[in-house]
Amino acid sequence: MSIKLNPLDRVSIVLVEPAGPLNVGSVARVMKNMGLTQLVLVNPQCDYLGDEARKMAVHGIDVLQSARVVDTLPEALSGCQRAIATAGRDRACPQPLETPRTALPWLLETPAALIFGREDRGLTNEELSRAHRRVRIPTSEVYPSLNLAQSVAICAYELHLAATASDNLSPLPISPAPIDLLEQYYDRLETLLLRVGYLYPHTAAARMEKFRRLYNRAELSAEEAALLLGILRQVEWALSQPSEVDDTLNEMD
Repeated sequence: MSIKLNPLDRVSIVLVEPAGPLNVGSVARVMKNMGLTQLVLVNPQCDYLGDEARKMAVHGIDVLQSARVVDTLPEALSGCQRAIATAGRDRACPQPLETPRTALPWLLETPAALIFGREDRGLTNEELSRAHRRVRIPTSEVYPSLNLAQSVAICAYELHLAATASDNLSPLPISPAPIDLLEQYYDRLETLLLRVGYLYPHTAAARMEKFRRLYNRAELSAEEAALLLGILRQVEWALSQPSEVDDTLNEMD
């Protein structure tokens, strides 16, 4: 008999370098309101357990106290299989910006992360590239800027709304590839392609972004990602072996 799980337990809310303790406390409160418990803080720039944060958290203090603090975004995404990043504006990136209502239910199927950027400047392009998809909250053009806690509140509501639908309380599907395994693959792929001359240092980042989008669309399973990583290891080994031409020259000498 399959066991039904609460999909919200698999979603982490990730705040990258939050600077305002009032914001962090408000985020903890709204997470508690919407049934989310997993808060991850990447290099926080404030006292997230101080009086200001606690005052805003109200009954969400337990979310603050259990928050996981890490130094980098890759650490925050360790163990996750899907990630969505929030973006405040169109950065002329070919990857489309979706609405929370259409994109966020996708996070409920696996261990996943919803990433929010800094209050003043959001996420860098490199940080955005760590996510499979990107969302933007539709707002009025008259005043489009949203506070961090407001953004989390809107997204948390959409997650709660999707999770309470009975058809979303389902067994875990086939396991997608963990993000840290994919990042290991991307690092080795870039190194190999630079070595063989397919990539050049000044264009490597843009080309690798295209590879990321391709693999994100494929939604690789853990087994498939491991298979691709094994291919890279075999190619690396083959490149390290003396070529037949070298062997022939050595025999002639």
